[in-house]
Amino acid sequence: MTEQQAQKAADVLIAVAAVGAAIYVLRTPPLRQMAFRLAGAALTGTIPAWLNGEVRRAWTASGEGRPAL
Repeated sequence: MTEQQAQKAADVLIAVAAVGAAIYVLRTPPLRQMAFRLAGAALTGTIPAWLNGEVRRAWTASGEGRPAL
């Protein structure tokens, strides 16, 4: 087996495992609820915090100093 074939086989195996895990989580009600709660927390907390940091870095890089909040 070549390096390229091994890499392709590993990629397929990881994809199959991820799909299997997703199906298991979606079919198990407590895990499904937890997954939706975590997704909601990520969308309402992590993404806005990241965006805020990017805006601050861009503002600072533009040479205007710190933005007024």
